[in-house]
Amino acid sequence: MEALHAWLAGTLARERIHDYALTPASADASFRRYFRISTSDGTRIVMDAPPGNEDCRPFVKVARLLREAGVNAPEVQAADFDQGFLLLTDLGRETYLDVINDANADRYFRPAHEALVQWQSASRPGVLPDYTQAQILAELELFAQWYLGRHCGVALDSAQRDVLDGAFRRIVERCVAQPQVFVHADFMPRNLMACEPLPGVIDFQDAVCGPIAYDIASLYRDAFISWEEERILDGTVRYWEAARRAALPVPAQFGEFYEAAEWTGLQRHLRILGTFARLHYRDGKPGYLVDAPRFVGYVRHACHRYAALKPLLRLLDALGIGEPSVAGFSYSG
Repeated sequence: MEALHAWLAGTLARERIHDYALTPASADASFRRYFRISTSDGTRIVMDAPPGNEDCRPFVKVARLLREAGVNAPEVQAADFDQGFLLLTDLGRETYLDVINDANADRYFRPAHEALVQWQSASRPGVLPDYTQAQILAELELFAQWYLGRHCGVALDSAQRDVLDGAFRRIVERCVAQPQVFVHADFMPRNLMACEPLPGVIDFQDAVCGPIAYDIASLYRDAFISWEEERILDGTVRYWEAARRAALPVPAQFGEFYEAAEWTGLQRHLRILGTFARLHYRDGKPGYLVDAPRFVGYVRHACHRYAALKPLLRLLDALGIGEPSVAGFSYSG
């Protein structure tokens, strides 16, 4: 904190600002934390990202790409990469998660679709890291290691491991077969700000070039809020229509795109289950696992729908992961 205050004092002094108040703004699942600065000319955000654990450079790069694409992302006003400090414009205090509900969801989701189309339309090769088969598979392994192994105490026998590996291979194949575009990688209501213009976009430092259905799947199959499938279908088709108008490489048939979104979402759900368990057991952050049942529900829903995933569903039943139920799943909560 002494280093942060010293850096801030010097940075703000160049603007002839000598007095400020610093208050916590938020923390996330990484080692980063955020503070809000109040000065005579308004508020800004300071990111503290310990260089031994985090690298600020991807954040700065992706912020620039988003803003160049016309997306409302924070402007980086000052940076000290050696200490891990960034000074950012403030996009406000309320996230979509704070304000969205059934009555106003369309008002917030439609601008999110537009921002996503703008972001994807700016895609070009060689700019962001590729979301490789190896990375996709490594993320799936988090589910096996941390959720099944550590959280559930499951030791898979060889036949069970074969079933899981078969499901992982199919999921990877579905992801890499899609057109590859810029992917935010965590495009969900908690990372969209309710500001003008809608939405403000944050927490984008892990952006990659990956499956075109990834971000829209993240938006509607969220970690912290669930929707009835009618809304998910309606929102996904509205995005798909906007993507088609923008000449993005989505399939000509919506059913094909929706299936791709469900398979891509499944990869994300399994990864997050593993990540939440790792946050709990390795990093001492227990609050995330409370939402694990939501993701188990998402996983079981996808497995019910597609014949190729029925072996995975039977494995989940055998391991007692979620409650066995008839085909069909209602998003609630």
